[in-house]
Amino acid sequence: MLAALMALTGCAEPLVSLEAGPREYVPSDYPQVLKRWTRTESILELAELDNKLTVTATFESWDFRWAYVVRYASDYRLTVEQRRQLLDRTLRETADDHEFYVALYGTNWRWIDLSRPTSAWIVRLIDDQGNETAPSKIESIVKPSALEERYFPYTTMWRRVFRLRFPRSTGDGRPTIAPTARWFGLRFAGAEGNGELRWEMAADLATQPGATR
Repeated sequence: MLAALMALTGCAEPLVSLEAGPREYVPSDYPQVLKRWTRTESILELAELDNKLTVTATFESWDFRWAYVVRYASDYRLTVEQRRQLLDRTLRETADDHEFYVALYGTNWRWIDLSRPTSAWIVRLIDDQGNETAPSKIESIVKPSALEERYFPYTTMWRRVFRLRFPRSTGDGRPTIAPTARWFGLRFAGAEGNGELRWEMAADLATQPGATR
């Protein structure tokens, strides 16, 4: 029986930066920013061409959250003060956690429920410096709303959806994503196979559209 392998993609993913600071996004920038912070990979059983797991994940970084709030405020016609309060609140959430919006598809619906101890998969936050961190919280979104389906359009009735939170630092104060990391990502592993979604790091945030120093 052949081992399960990650499906390969033919195009390079956009580089990202974890640098904070003000942005100059407009509502129409959101699809581009969403694409920048989203990765998709599949674990296939080559012997049977069986899709064991397909994962799409968006890292809700400082940069992503800024673009999200700009788009949301435009869609829902928020006042300037409402937008400011929402932006302040969502950016503060990045101080303690790294958060991912994750949608999974697999051939066995029960096995892909990450919130249950019987799940066939475990997930870890990793980087190229050897850091590996378990989630501090796995929130199952049982019935995604119109909000999730609009702002994360890969959300469908055929996928289980979760929010994964990882601590920004370990108990001894070390960052879970090293400041010198060249990439970070999510590793999914289990008896059915294993694979990684990676976000390659850019050296300079100023090269990204909509960003400002």
